[in-house]
Amino acid sequence: MNLHHVRRGTGRPLLLVHGIGGSWRSWNTVIDALAAERDVVAIDLPGHGATPPLPGENSIGTFADALTAFLTQHDLLGIDAVGSSMGARLVLELARRGGVLGAVVSLDPGGFWQGWEIPFFYHSVAVSEKLVKALQPVMPALAGSAVGRTVLLPQFSARPWAVDSAQAVEEMRTFGTTPVFEELLDRLAHGEVQKPAPKGSIREPLVIGWGRQDRVCLPGQAKLALKKFPDARLYWFENCGHFPQWDQPEEATRLILAATGRHAFTDADIARREPRKAAAPTVPKAAVIGVALAVLAGGIWSLAARRHRPRGA
Repeated sequence: MNLHHVRRGTGRPLLLVHGIGGSWRSWNTVIDALAAERDVVAIDLPGHGATPPLPGENSIGTFADALTAFLTQHDLLGIDAVGSSMGARLVLELARRGGVLGAVVSLDPGGFWQGWEIPFFYHSVAVSEKLVKALQPVMPALAGSAVGRTVLLPQFSARPWAVDSAQAVEEMRTFGTTPVFEELLDRLAHGEVQKPAPKGSIREPLVIGWGRQDRVCLPGQAKLALKKFPDARLYWFENCGHFPQWDQPEEATRLILAATGRHAFTDADIARREPRKAAAPTVPKAAVIGVALAVLAGGIWSLAARRHRPRGA
């Protein structure tokens, strides 16, 4: 399987696997810091970025097969790996299979929801994806402003206004244009559940990192993740939403390099909590509501205009 990818740096290879609706650029906030010490291989999964969709089913199982084929093709079996969201579940599945990956860091993995959490995940992300699609004509301006990010990203970030603007613009572009998004979302929510890995079956280091303020994969789901992967070590990111590489990029980099470098470390070594700085200016609630309404109105107007535009215009 030929997956589009970029490769940067030197040293021991390190695979980066993005989440649903992302691309290799989902790692822009940490890739240079990682490449300073590792030979980083950042991929576009099937149907994402510059990689075409699979000819048949697009799911965790088929993605795992495709990624295994890619690693075999490039003589990278046994590579250390980091995954985010859907990609975090994917690297856990490959770790469970054995013989594919080395050390693994899984950041806020999907697939450990139960009961009411399943429709919560599915419908909340589906609504976000539809909104982002509708707003594509005005997305660069929205995601490029702090107020716009505050409106667009609270489900994904604990501090959406502080997310790097270029990163937000890129992520919202791919989030709204990935052709396999709806199929994958349905299979993630309603498809095959994640199989467990019995204790002692994973010999390489395995760390699951989770944001305390994750509003996509709720923090309580970490309990089931550890039950299914008892060989894993859990690390909590404070003041962090669904993407540690967005909200805590330096901390995420330290965790990735320590875990995949097979170094002994404590949580304090990774966190390095500094005295809290003055809080960033908050956006007044009325302003957020006003902007949200304007965003929705703008998206509806844009869609209506396109639908009624004469052909060839």
